Amino acid sequence: MTPETKARIESLLQDNKVMVFMKGNKLMPQCGFSNNVVQILNVLGVPFETVDVLADSEIRDGIKEFSSWPTIPQVYVNGEFVGGSDILIELYQKGELQQIVEVAMAS
Repeated sequence: MTPETKARIESLLQDNKVMVFMKGNKLMPQCGFSNNVVQILNVLGVPFETVDVLADSEIRDGIKEFSSWPTIPQVYVNGEFVGGSDILIELYQKGELQQIVEVAMAS
């Protein structure tokens, strides 16, 4: 990953409390896993931003290296990597995701 790509990712994470790197965007997810994440965050009513990795190959490859996580989507809260679709579903079902985003929104 180039230093420029790393700086772009860090800037996106710093500027957005909840950031999702996904295929498509929050209005038009381009895969089922990305759609799952969008639906969960919408149900929680949390504001979030997205980056379409299909439109930016540097970010698509860079975010995988940045997080040491091989798949998309990737969800970050307060700059910390939370996980992908399966992890978000699990955290949501346990009621833990709500707590994580509430703490982030309050900070």
